[in-house]
Amino acid sequence: APGSNEAVAAPGKPKQEETRVPVEVALARRETITASFQGTATLEADAKAQVVTKTAGVILKINVEEGDRVRKGEVLAVLDSDRQRLNLQQIRATLSKLENDFRRQSELYERKLIGQDLFDRARFDLEQQKAAYASAELELSYTQIVAPISGVVSRRLVKVGNLIQLNQPLFEVDDFDPLLAVLSVPEREMQRIAPDQPVQMLVDARPGEVFLGRVQRVSPVVDSGSGTFRVTAEFRDDKLRPGMFGRLNVVYDTRDNALVIPREALLGEGSDAAVFMVENDAAKRVAVQLGHIGGGKAEILSGLS
Repeated sequence: APGSNEAVAAPGKPKQEETRVPVEVALARRETITASFQGTATLEADAKAQVVTKTAGVILKINVEEGDRVRKGEVLAVLDSDRQRLNLQQIRATLSKLENDFRRQSELYERKLIGQDLFDRARFDLEQQKAAYASAELELSYTQIVAPISGVVSRRLVKVGNLIQLNQPLFEVDDFDPLLAVLSVPEREMQRIAPDQPVQMLVDARPGEVFLGRVQRVSPVVDSGSGTFRVTAEFRDDKLRPGMFGRLNVVYDTRDNALVIPREALLGEGSDAAVFMVENDAAKRVAVQLGHIGGGKAEILSGLS
């Protein structure tokens, strides 16, 4: 019938129907859009220390366990110190004798009863013994195993009663405040990323939670092999742990009142970007100039209103 949308079949030929494709239409609207770089990284501690012994001995006491938070200088373990204490007592006794000898030699020297060489020898012996006493005190202090940094005990490698040798590892201490994520960023982004920019992160271990951080530092050197530079982001949150895998979003610009459309409406990107615009109930291809793209949205600088 006239005005019908259906095609009329010719005599003797089967009737053909129109092919219709369903589409979804969205409005170009004014919104806030952010520009960002996305990447992945594994969290690592800002500071990590392996606690080793500076003397040999048997462990008598362990004061901390894995997961305990410690302060710098806190005693983590105690070694048998009998040998060091006896040595210190012996040196202290000799030091007291040499101090008395030096006082007598000083009196005799002032009265011109002894020569300069005898006085100098007594003074030298006293100074040498003072140095030996300080060394013995230091050796005794090494039986107290202390934390070199503040942080959390991540590993305990020994037990009470173990015989410890010089420079043997006993503990590992990690400083979780902050935790760092190191990104390898393409060099084309170098002018856009700077320290203190906000960073958002998702981790598999805490699904649905967004952790906020900041760019701590940006390397000024581009790796010639990969064409990337290092960006270090820091996070301060008790829920995060070293070794967690994170998906990071570094926000380097925010524009208010930008003209945006859904990113999935784009037919291409760069100089070939275009969209289908609805005009008089028909889809018309229109070239557009893009701005920022992110968060499922694309900024349109020209081509649409």
